[in-house]
Order: sequence, then structure tokens, then C-alpha cells
Amino acid sequence: RTPIREAIRQLAAIGLVEAKARRGAIVAALSDRELDELFAVMAELEALCARWSAIAMTAGERRVLLSRQEESERLVSAGQRDSYVVFNNRFHEAIYHGSHNRCLAELVLSVRKRCAPFRRAQFQTLGRLARSHAEHDAVVTAIQRGDADLAAREMRAHIAVVRDAVDVVAGEAKRRGERPASADPLAPAAA
Repeated sequence: RTPIREAIRQLAAIGLVEAKARRGAIVAALSDRELDELFAVMAELEALCARWSAIAMTAGERRVLLSRQEESERLVSAGQRDSYVVFNNRFHEAIYHGSHNRCLAELVLSVRKRCAPFRRAQFQTLGRLARSHAEHDAVVTAIQRGDADLAAREMRAHIAVVRDAVDVVAGEAKRRGERPASADPLAPAAA
């Protein structure tokens, strides 16, 4: 019981469940407006990380980021969605850490945990792996060039596309009369 209580407490702390004393917990419902607000914050935080990474990343960190981007092309070509989700998290975290601002990295990771179920759902849309890879490529190119403004714009645009893809998945599930499985906040997070 203790691990379950702790898991529910953690999910409640990031807003994915509503815990009620002596009544259990229910999955928190987010309105479209709340989801828009959450993704707006995520987009700005990630854009700031990309901006600062373009300025602060070391040559070694830039090589690692470029290498990861090249590796991800294999995953996209093979259609390995689950492996790409893992890569996607590592890619974004490399940019958070590349900002060389621990406070910002911790903040963006905390918001990312709250967005994780929704971000994971985007990969259910047809062709999303390839588009995600191309969006990442634009961010990587800007960081490699040291173009902070472009890196921020490309990352902000990438997160906006993620938000739109979540709506597509939700709309398809609604038409089928179901909830997308990977958008289930109680499923293991790919934060």
C-alpha cells in the first residue's frame, strides 16, 4: 500500500490525479485551456533552454547533440516508435543541460513530467516520427551555428506542433469513442 500511496501522492503533486482523503484518487481532467497554458509554459521554457544552449554548449556537448540527432534517423527509418520516445526525452534533456542553468533545467523537467502523457501521445499520429526528427534537426542546426534566436524560435515551433498533435490524437480517439492509451496519466511516464 505504501508504494501505491506514494505514487498517487507524486501524481497529485504534478497535477495528473486528484487525491481525496478517504475517497481515493481520480484522474485529473484538464480543459483545453489548461492544456494550452501548460504547453505555452513548456514552449517558452524549452525555447529558453535552446536559446541558452546555442550560446553555452561546449563543443563536446554540441558533438553529442549532433550524434544523437544522427542516431535518431535510424529509429525513424525503422519506425521504432518506443525507442524514439526514449530518444526524444534524451534529446530534450541534452538541450536542458546544455543551457548550463541548473535552475532552468530543473524547472523545465518538472513541467515536462506534467506534460509527459500528452507529449507521448503525439507519436500516435501518422508520420509524426519523421516530422519530429525534422523539427529536432532545425533546432540542432541553430544550436550548432550558435544562433540563439533561431534556436528559440525553432524549439517554440516544435512544441506548438506537439500540442497540435495531441489534439489530433484526442480527436481521433473521441471519434472512436475511446481515450488514447498513451495519454493515460497513470501509464508509466516517459518523462
